[in-house]
Amino acid sequence: RRRGGSGVEGARERTRERGARRERDQQQQQGHGRGRTALAVAAVALTVALGLAAVAEWNRWSAAARLVTPHPAPRAVPPGSTGPLASPQRFWGTYRPHVYFGMKTRSPQSLVTGLMWLQQREGGGSLRHTCEQSDGLSRYGWLMHDGESFGVQEIRDEGLWLKTEFVKRPGGDHGGDWSWRVTAQTEVESAAGPAPLLSLFFYVATDEQGMLQPHLENGTRLAAVTGMTEELGSFTLTFFRPTNNTKGDPKYASYNLLDAPSPGLSLLTELVRSHLSNRFLFTPPGGPRRRFFAVDSLGGLPGVGGPDLPPSPPRGRVLLHQVTLEPPATLEVTFESGSAAGAREGMGRLAGAALSSALARHMAAFEQRFEETFGLAQKGFPAPQRQFAQAALSELLGGVGYFHGRSLVQSPRGPVAGAEAMLLTAVPSRSFFPRGFLWDEGFHQLLVARWDPPLAREVLAHWLDLMNADGWIPREQILGEEARAKVPPEFLLQHPGTANPPTLLLALERLLPEAPTSYLHRLFPRLRAWVDWFNRTQAGPLPLTFRWRGRDADAERFLNPKTLASGLDDYPRASHPSPNERHLDLRCWMALAARMLAAVAERLGEPADGYRAVAQALADNALLEQLHWAPELGAFADYGNHSADVTLRWHQPPPEAPGKTPPAPRMVREVREAPQPRFVEALGYVSLFPVLLELLRPDSPRLPAVLAAMRSERQLWTPFGLRSLATNSPFYMRRNTQHDPPYWRGSVWVNINYLALRALRSYASAQGPQQERAAEIYRELRHNLIANLYRQFTESGFLWEHYNDRSGRGQGCRPFAGWSALVVLVMAEDY
Repeated sequence: RRRGGSGVEGARERTRERGARRERDQQQQQGHGRGRTALAVAAVALTVALGLAAVAEWNRWSAAARLVTPHPAPRAVPPGSTGPLASPQRFWGTYRPHVYFGMKTRSPQSLVTGLMWLQQREGGGSLRHTCEQSDGLSRYGWLMHDGESFGVQEIRDEGLWLKTEFVKRPGGDHGGDWSWRVTAQTEVESAAGPAPLLSLFFYVATDEQGMLQPHLENGTRLAAVTGMTEELGSFTLTFFRPTNNTKGDPKYASYNLLDAPSPGLSLLTELVRSHLSNRFLFTPPGGPRRRFFAVDSLGGLPGVGGPDLPPSPPRGRVLLHQVTLEPPATLEVTFESGSAAGAREGMGRLAGAALSSALARHMAAFEQRFEETFGLAQKGFPAPQRQFAQAALSELLGGVGYFHGRSLVQSPRGPVAGAEAMLLTAVPSRSFFPRGFLWDEGFHQLLVARWDPPLAREVLAHWLDLMNADGWIPREQILGEEARAKVPPEFLLQHPGTANPPTLLLALERLLPEAPTSYLHRLFPRLRAWVDWFNRTQAGPLPLTFRWRGRDADAERFLNPKTLASGLDDYPRASHPSPNERHLDLRCWMALAARMLAAVAERLGEPADGYRAVAQALADNALLEQLHWAPELGAFADYGNHSADVTLRWHQPPPEAPGKTPPAPRMVREVREAPQPRFVEALGYVSLFPVLLELLRPDSPRLPAVLAAMRSERQLWTPFGLRSLATNSPFYMRRNTQHDPPYWRGSVWVNINYLALRALRSYASAQGPQQERAAEIYRELRHNLIANLYRQFTESGFLWEHYNDRSGRGQGCRPFAGWSALVVLVMAEDY
């Protein structure tokens, strides 16, 4: 019965078992159903999640791709227009401004040439090649440079005087020929024995393509190099024996050769340094034998590296010619293009007396052109001040570089490489900033446009061709390995929301009257896209207001978070960055942008009413006052979420864990008054922008206050120029972090002083109640600025990044013949 049994009880038991089985089956089916439903729901959820993730990833990929996609408008620099046939006079140049002396072509993989030197001392001395502030040279810079065909540079290095000269000669299909002359002498004759030995290193290097063939004399001296590249065809470099002078009297020297694979142009100094050995003897006839350092083919790692230079795949070939001698001496190098042989017939080689004659002709032509352009002799400037102005212009022109490569851009997917790009640009400083900066370049081209309008037009076109599909131009251009080698890794990344003042429009305004219509047609679509990008991405909280994006986010670290996008870095803005900020300077820049778009559109016969209406709205003085006049400051100002009482104090962070050593103390910001929406109590350069860009009417009731602030010694006036921040500002000369000294918080900057002088001269020529006052301030300010820059150049040998508002002394990096070279236009009163 327990197994089922028979009869009634058995039937009942079987019925109960069948019922229990059905119940179990139903429960199991329901469980399976619920499981299937749950699985289905999970599958749908997973599909949706994957779909959303895919969409998000697609959006990130699409945004990243757009960031590095070039703008679709036709290029502003026409394809092929920079090659040796289309532009032979600009094909070769001193386009390597970061080295003391070197040349290359405007080509992505150019043949490069350069100079190094070594004053032979106990322990080896210092090998000079790239411009470094740490080298401590008492002077270097171009005294004459026409931006195209010739240049004369002077270098002073610890008792050594070097003069480098070059001349180009057109001909053939590959940019023609050129010649170098390097003159060396000691500044102080030694009475204790022979002059210290000097080694000059002349090198030629290929970068990933091309062929070089050395030609030796007596098996040791590199007499010549023949070669061929795709863009240069065949060529010959000849290294002449040194002479005592330009007359050709022979000079004894020792010679060494380095023939090695190139590890990359940025590693050429390390390559040479790794091959130096002091096993060589200098043995002049009748003179003492002396040991010296020279490149040694037995040193270094096989072909490429050295003890301090790890092996790397070769990028090309380097041939280096070392000449060791006792100064004084003169050395010459000629480059002769194979395709220019016919043009060279009857003219002879550009060396010796022929080179001297060519240099003399070019120098005379440069001085005549300089006077015809700027008229400084007619204005009564004496010869030393004219030579100072020539050097300022020449150092700017000699700082024009050609760069090729890709920017590194921050995207939603992380850092990505930008589109392959080329850039012809002047650089702010050969030692510290040997690359392109967008906000600097507009000021550079104001001067270049006066000297060489076609060159300035080409540089502007190069910059506009860097624009991506959104209309954004990265503020800093770090293109190619030589440029990257001069930038700390943390500054390589460019951020796509970060703008820079559209100063290129200042230069375009100067170029516009004479610019060819075809040129403006190429520029106009890109100008519109650029200004549209500003309007989309830098819009402020109210109509016709604007706000710089990209302020420092980690506010706790900064007394006042920086605004790199503005170009004015640490100039004090609202203490607590927020979306409700209104930035005065950007509003004024956008007024200039609208005005320029209208002017270009009118030249081209394009609709201009919309641009003109925006320009008039942004220049409306009543609205400008409503949005930016701070009654409590008596000046124009920014507006935002601001505290009037912030300071930096030392903070000791706690240990990360019990028993651990506490971290080092650091300075952090202490806010002693809660921020609130208000005007920022900083009277300085930003306060002047309605005058600097001439938005303020000559009869404005606010103009007297602005002029008074300019002329007040308690505020902006100094004997050396206008300081960047008033002395009675709470931020005047205050550090921004523990390691961040004041920058735009009191120093005198030449670019803003130039804008001030330009505006003052304009107000002095316009009918209004402040006409005479503007003229008076203009005369005094112009005198102060010129006198101080000339004095500092005479005493230090350099133009500087900015100038101390108390002493006038140069500060920051040097040489800085970027916008500081605007002093030439100030001297010429050419605005």
